[in-house]
Amino acid sequence: MQVKLKLNARQQHVLWATVRRYVETAEPVGSKSLVKDYDLKVSPATIRNAMGFLEKSGLLYQPHTSAGRIPSDSGYRIYVDELIQPADKIGRKVDRLLHTQLDWEGWSFEALLRGAAQILSTLSGYVTLITLPNANQAVLRHLQLVQVSPAQGLLIVMLDCYGPQSILIQLPDLLGEAATQPERLERELQILSNFLNTHLKGRTLNEVTLLDWSELDQEFQRYAETLRQAVSSLSRRSQAPASTQMMVSGLAEVLRQPEFSESHQVQAIVQLLEEEQKQIWPLIFETEDWQSTDHRVRIWIGSENPIEPMKSCALVAAMYHRDSLPVGSVGILGPTRMMYENAIAVVEAAADYLSAAISQPA
Repeated sequence: MQVKLKLNARQQHVLWATVRRYVETAEPVGSKSLVKDYDLKVSPATIRNAMGFLEKSGLLYQPHTSAGRIPSDSGYRIYVDELIQPADKIGRKVDRLLHTQLDWEGWSFEALLRGAAQILSTLSGYVTLITLPNANQAVLRHLQLVQVSPAQGLLIVMLDCYGPQSILIQLPDLLGEAATQPERLERELQILSNFLNTHLKGRTLNEVTLLDWSELDQEFQRYAETLRQAVSSLSRRSQAPASTQMMVSGLAEVLRQPEFSESHQVQAIVQLLEEEQKQIWPLIFETEDWQSTDHRVRIWIGSENPIEPMKSCALVAAMYHRDSLPVGSVGILGPTRMMYENAIAVVEAAADYLSAAISQPA
């Protein structure tokens, strides 16, 4: 309810200036410093009155009786929702760095994500979290069947965003005769590979079960059930939670922030990011929740975070898309004392870059 509080222009300006000053200094903010540094053109007494109102409204608080004020989570929320715009200059810088330092034509997509995460963490000074694309939406680039023994074959699948995957299949018993003729078997497996590429190349893993096996020539129908089970297994495998498929960069940088000076805070954040990423996954990549809002960027501030170690943190995240379909996300994790306009611009620019990269034709 506090977030919906209506502030007049002066109160908004004082809240904006208080947040900016605290983000810059990490020190409680007094009225005199606001008058001096932000040219508010009013007396310190007037600023104190405005700060007193903001404190009573729960948007500022005093850590000590004699100290100045610092923003509360609710104060940051109004700052983010009503008082700022993304920093376009930072967004353009991110875009330039990504395009000049990364190569989406020559690198694997996973290498792109890793490089992007390093650039964002260095630039922002916060932890960068980038999820690998949702495997269920990975696009098939090539499929190949090879023989590994007289009775077994290997289905090798190349995806656009991941390394090769393979599934061992049992060759039909009816091939006993062909098994004594390696050249014939090799020819049949190549014909089957051509069939799979013709019908599946360019489709997502989510679509492989749509293949009409009746189109397979009659002489190869004995393979149909085995191959159907193999591609179905591949599709099911891709639907497993990918909570560990997340690039993390910049942990050392963010732990230098004064908010993480206590060892127990450091340990909790490190454990969360290194061992319990599955807890973060619903926050940074939950497509249904994302589609229910009109906002391109989602932001969790302090106590809004459901995960205990993150209650002193802010998470700013944006989806990247293959065409119009969300497949992954880019997030910035830092203290609530964050330059939100910069973080928003950073994740938006990175999401745009990755969307363009993953949507490139094969």
